[in-house]
Amino acid sequence: MPLSNVIEEMAKDAREASRRLRGLGRTQKDTALKRMAKTLLDRQEEIIKENEKDLILAREEGLAPAMIDRLTLDKHVIGAMAEGLMEVVGLPDPVGEITGMWKRPNGLQVGRVRIPLGVIGFIFESRPNVTVDAAGLCLKSGNAVILKGGSEAIHSNIILGRLFAEALDETGLPPKAIQVIPTTDREAVHILIGLEELIDIIIPRGGEGLIRYVTSHSRIPVLKHYKGVCHIYVDSSASLDMAKEICYNAKVQRPGVCNAMETMLVHEAVAADFLPAMVKQFRGAGVEIRGCPKCVELIPDIRPADKADWPAEFLDLILAVKIVSHMDEALDHIEKYGSSHTEAIITNDYNRAQRFLAEVDSSVVLVNASTRFNDGNQLGLGAEIGINTSKLHAFGPMGLEELTTTKFIVYGQGQTR
Repeated sequence: MPLSNVIEEMAKDAREASRRLRGLGRTQKDTALKRMAKTLLDRQEEIIKENEKDLILAREEGLAPAMIDRLTLDKHVIGAMAEGLMEVVGLPDPVGEITGMWKRPNGLQVGRVRIPLGVIGFIFESRPNVTVDAAGLCLKSGNAVILKGGSEAIHSNIILGRLFAEALDETGLPPKAIQVIPTTDREAVHILIGLEELIDIIIPRGGEGLIRYVTSHSRIPVLKHYKGVCHIYVDSSASLDMAKEICYNAKVQRPGVCNAMETMLVHEAVAADFLPAMVKQFRGAGVEIRGCPKCVELIPDIRPADKADWPAEFLDLILAVKIVSHMDEALDHIEKYGSSHTEAIITNDYNRAQRFLAEVDSSVVLVNASTRFNDGNQLGLGAEIGINTSKLHAFGPMGLEELTTTKFIVYGQGQTR
C-alpha cells in the first residue's frame, strides 16, 4: 500500500478513536495510563532489544556520544518513563471542566466546557522518552495522537507504540488512540501535515529547520516555537550576588536547551562591579563571552560580538553580552532580537519589575529567577508536550489544559429567537 494511503488510514483510525475518547472519564484514562506504565516495566527486555538496533545504527552513522546517550534506553531510563506516566495519572483531568456559566436575559444558561482538541499530529526529533510523554499527555487530555519520530529512534518508537496499543486494548480503550508512523521516510511528514480534514493540530518539536518546514508546508494549524533566544537583563538596582547565581545557572546548568540564556544585558551603572567577576566565573565553566564594544573596553580580552551573535541561539557554552545605558535600551534589544520564548529581569525596583512583566512579549517572563524555569513541570503543569511561542491557542509550555479547548454549552427551556 502506498505510504500516503497508510498514513491516511492511520488518521482515519485516529479520528474514530478520538470520538470514543471524548466520552471517557478520568478513571478509565488513568487505568489505561497505569497499564501503560506497568507494560513498560514488564516488557523492558523487548524495549531494550529494539533500542539496541537504533544504537547500532547510530554508532555506524557516527552520531555524537551525547546523542547516543540521549537515545539509549536502559532499565533506569525505562523506569523513569514509567514514573512519568504515573505522574500524569496524578494530574487533574481538564476535560469536562466548566470554565464559566452565566444567565442571559431570555433565561438561557450559557457556559463553556473544556474539551479535547481531537487528533494531534506530533512530529519530533528527540529521544524516545518524548514518545512516552506525548502519548501519556494526549491520552489524559482525551486526544488521539499520531507520532512521527526521528529516524534515529525508529525501532524504539515502534515497539513503544505497539506496547501502548496493547495496553489500551487490554483496558477497553481504542488502541488506535496512540499510533506511531512506522517509517523513516521523510515524505511521511509531508503527507501527515496535509490531512487537514482528519487532524486538528500539528505539534512539531525539534530543530528550527524541522519546525520551519512543518510551518511552511502544513495545511493544519501548528503549535510551535522556532528557537529560544533568551535574555536576562541585570538592572541597576539588582542584587549583584543574586544576579551572578541566576545568570550562571541560566547559561551553564544546561546550555543546549531552548530555555538557556543566550544574551545577558547589563545596566552600565553596575557593569564595572558586576561583569569582571561574572565573566571570570563563566570562563571557569568554559563559557566563551562575545561582548559589545563597551564590554571589550571594560574587559579587553573578550571576543567582540558581531551582528550575527545577537539573534543567535547558541545552544552551547557561548554567551553574548551587552552593556545598556538604561532599561529602555534593554527592552528595545529584547523586542528586536528575542524569540518570544523566555526573558528575565534581575532587579530590586518594583516598578521596573512590573514594567518588564507588562512590556516584554514572551511566553514566560521572570523577575529575579533563572530562564531555566520555563518548563511545564517547573511551572506546576506536571508535564508538557512542548512550548508554544505562537499565541494561538496557547502561549508557553503546553500541559494537559493546553491540549484542550472550550466549547459553548447552552441550557434552554423552550426559548426561540
